[in-house]
Formats: sequence, C-alpha cells, structure tokens
Amino acid sequence: MSWKIRKHFDTLTLQGDKTLLQPLALARQINLRYTENNQIGLSLDETTRYADVKELLEIFAEAKGKALDLSIEALTEDLRLDLPENLVRTSDFLQHPVFNAYHTEHEMLRYIKRLESRDLSLVHSMIALGSCTMKLNATAEMIPVTWTELGGLHPFAPQDQTQGYQALFADLEQWLAEITGFAAVSLQPNSGAQGEYAGLLTIRNYHLANGDTHRNIALIPSSAHGTNPASAVMAGMEVVLVKCDERGNIDLDDLRQQAEKHRENLAALMVTYPSTHGVFEEAIQEICQLIHQYGGQVYMDGANMNAQVGLTSPAMIGADVCHLNLHKTFCIPHGGGGPGMGPICVAAHLEPHLPNHSVRPVSQNQTTAVSAAPYGSASILAISYAYIAMMGGEGLTEATRRAILNANYIKARLEGHYPVLYTGTKGTCAHEFIIDCREFKKAGVEVADIAKRLMDYGFHAPTVSFPVPGTMMIEPTESESKAELDRFCEAMISIREEIREIEAGKAEAGNNAVVNAPHTAAMLLANEWPYPYSREKAAYPLPYLKTNKFFPTVAKVDNAYGDRNLICSCIPIAEYAASEATV
Repeated sequence: MSWKIRKHFDTLTLQGDKTLLQPLALARQINLRYTENNQIGLSLDETTRYADVKELLEIFAEAKGKALDLSIEALTEDLRLDLPENLVRTSDFLQHPVFNAYHTEHEMLRYIKRLESRDLSLVHSMIALGSCTMKLNATAEMIPVTWTELGGLHPFAPQDQTQGYQALFADLEQWLAEITGFAAVSLQPNSGAQGEYAGLLTIRNYHLANGDTHRNIALIPSSAHGTNPASAVMAGMEVVLVKCDERGNIDLDDLRQQAEKHRENLAALMVTYPSTHGVFEEAIQEICQLIHQYGGQVYMDGANMNAQVGLTSPAMIGADVCHLNLHKTFCIPHGGGGPGMGPICVAAHLEPHLPNHSVRPVSQNQTTAVSAAPYGSASILAISYAYIAMMGGEGLTEATRRAILNANYIKARLEGHYPVLYTGTKGTCAHEFIIDCREFKKAGVEVADIAKRLMDYGFHAPTVSFPVPGTMMIEPTESESKAELDRFCEAMISIREEIREIEAGKAEAGNNAVVNAPHTAAMLLANEWPYPYSREKAAYPLPYLKTNKFFPTVAKVDNAYGDRNLICSCIPIAEYAASEATV
C-alpha cells in the first residue's frame, strides 16, 4: 500500500488489497468503499476525530505488517500541509453577533426559544394550507428519527448490515403498493417534485423501450399541481395545456381535441385527483381511458391522496403511475425546507423502468438514479412506516373520510359569507375547497389582507392565490377537532363582518383593521394610536383571544416590494448603514 500527501478536500482514494484490508476494517466495525483495481475510498469530514484517523492508520499498518508512530505529535508533524496561498482565508468569518453572543447552554436555549416563539405553528392552531396537508405529526411516529440505528446509517452501507432497514423498506413498499393499487414502488425520490420527475422519466423510458422515441407530448390540465409543467420539461417532454370547465373539472371536449391532435406523439397526461380545484373529477375513468386509447400513459399527481386512501386508488381510476407526498398524506413533517419524500408507485408494465442506483442497486433495471441515495431521505421513512402500521387499513380509511367531512363542514359554515368557487355536481368538495375573495377588491380589500388579518386571530393563512389568483384554498385535514374547526370558521366569519363594515361605510376604506393587519404588540403598546378603530378591535376581535393570543412580531409588509428588493441579513441593518456612510 502506498499514498502520498497531497492537498485533498475530504475524499481520498488509496491503492490497496481489499482481501487484506476488509477483514481488518470489519473487525473494528469500519466500512470502507472498495472499488475495482484494488482501490479503497474513504471520506473525512468535520465529525471525524483524531481517534478515527488513528484507527484507520492502524488498519493500514497492520495490513502491511508495519509499525507506525501514531502519537498525535508525529501525525501532525508528518501530515502538516502548506496550503496554496489562494486557498488560505484572509477575510473574517462568523462576524454576525449571533455567533458570538451566546456562551452558555442557557443562553443558547433562550435564543432558540425566542426564535421559536415567533413561529405560528400547529402548537398554536390549525394550519389550513390547501394542497399542503398540514396534519398531525404524532410523537410516536417522530421518535424513530432520533435513533442512530436509523439516522446514523450510511446510504451505501453493506446490505448484510442493514437487514432490519431492508425489512422496513420492503414492508413500506408493500403497503404503499396496496394503498395505490399498483404493482411496484420506488422509495428513491426525495420530494414530490422529484417524484413527478421520476414518474415521468419512467413513462419516458417505457416509450423508448417500445421504440416510441417520438412520444414527447405531456397534456397538463390548468387544474394540475403547480410543479407539473416543470417536471414534464425536465423529463424531456413538451407541455400542452388542457382547459377546465366552469366547475373546475377537466374540459373533456378540449381534452379529446388535444389528444386527437397529438395522438402520434402523446406521451402522458398529468392529472391531479382530486383536482387542485378541490373537486373529484367525476369523469376521471373516462379521461384515463381516452389517454390510453391514443397510446399515452396517465401520471396521477398524488398531492391530494389525503382524499383517496382507503376509498379509491390511482390504479382504480385507471392511472399508470403516481407519486406520494409522504410529507403530506403520510405524516412526515411538511415545510421548513425538508426533507421530503415523494416515492412513485407504478403499474406492472412500468416496473422495469423504475429508478435503479449504480452504487447500491435496488433492482435489476437498467435505468439511472434520480437521487444521490438509493432510498432517498431514508431515515425519515420510519415516520410513514409507523403511521401506517399504527393506523392500519381501517384507521387510514377513517382519516380520509374525516378529511373530506371536515372540509365540507367548513365549506357549509363559510359559504353564506364567502363564495365557494368550485364544487361537484352534488354541491360538495373533496378534502379542500376554494373561496373567492376577488369581489372584496371593491372595498379595497385584497386576499392577502385577509391572510394577514388571520394572524391577529391566531391562525396561519390558508393557501393564497393558488391555483386561482385572488382566492384562498382551505384544507383542514382529519387531524383537527370540531372545536378547532369552529374556531377557524368564527375567525373567518368575523373577518367577513369587518369587510362588511367597510362596504357599508362603517369602517374607513384603506384605513381599517383588515388592511392594516397584522397588529404587533409594539404597535398596540405604543403611546400613539393613529388608527380610527380601537386597540381592542385590532388585537382581540373575538373573546377566545383573551386567553389564547399569538402576537405577530412583524407588522404588514409590502409583499411585492420585498420580493423585488432583497436585504442581506448578515449583519444588523444599522451597522450596515453606518459602514456604508463611511465609504
């Protein structure tokens, strides 16, 4: 074995005899990466300790039958590197006060708690984000994420060392296949968007395998989930939009025309079911049959599976592939930048085209990977595993029923105050629905004003202006009690009454509790109160707020201006301004 001291980053490739090294390394519970031509790979990072390096060198020495001076003095003397001048840092770093202000555990804990207290979360109230399924993440489901036996596993660890994890994957794949009605599952995609891409890539590879290299048209309804067009383009397809009718359903006449027009090149239809308009496409089976008639495949976006599980399935409606947002329907925490999971489930004819992995094969397929790791964000799969195992089939079905019931209950309470944009032929919605706020513009109230006023009532706003500008999409999930649903309804009805006061001239247009929201504690405690309504109306419009009040920390901001004028928060603004003044 030989190696030379060079200026490496974090990964080394050494030349050595695997038959000598591997038994010695395994005896110390160390995995190295063994490649062809007797190459050994290893990576070191900020968590690597001197003891780890010492142990590695001991293994290498033993393999060569040599003795080494492994004292830290000898190591640092032998391995001291003179970095090139262009790699030596000359600038200051970590200069923001936050890096130098907290020197005890108590101080750090209090700082983190202050940040947490600014976040309106599920510990305060329901979060009715439409199409985002902000449901309960039970503690019993979350605890396994803290286990090093799961979170500490390397994604390329030898399979004979991960048999328990392999069993978990196999069970989860079987359950998801049963839930969707499909034949096979890939747990590799790291997010819903990546699941879309993986699903479309699977369809693309299917067409290529059949010699249909020309099939590249993806039909996408205007009611589809927002990332669908981008995913189709990423998969090498050309997007053709399909219209929706006045009830929010796919326009069947337009779909027939587009399918007929592109029959020779039709690759897929991307459809969200229930649609992002919050209704079940009542002609969904006819839609799927039409696409198959012209040689295409049906990709069903699984963002709204919270309204399907146990009652119907993607396979039942005629789809060929779907992705599942495990961070929505199956309880992995949603938001905050991830990690997410978007496994894809496919019919039997698409199974040979699911993603594989070159480093750690997960199948015999010849297709490439869509994620760096063979099972994506594997450590969080235990959450969905625990959720499904504890709920069982009956519990999952009841959750779906309650999600739909809760949405229809809120719709029934609000539709006398807000227009409901789309419903099915029987006047009902799926697990979410859209209220139309565009008529309030006449009173000078935008949908964003309603969203900000909800903060004064202690609620996170539902989804605003998606998929229809000027609207609000509400999804309560099955997790919330009737008491919490009623509290949310009372807040929305109270805001509607405040808008009626503006419409009737009882409140000043352009200067009222709705358009000035949210109201911070600093505003309410200031000596001057320049508004024509009381502080009590601003902060405590309903009685429950007297005992359960969340104060926003930031007053109303200009959203459009903020999006176009980014401000660096690296150092305090005052300090930044002072330094600019001295230039």
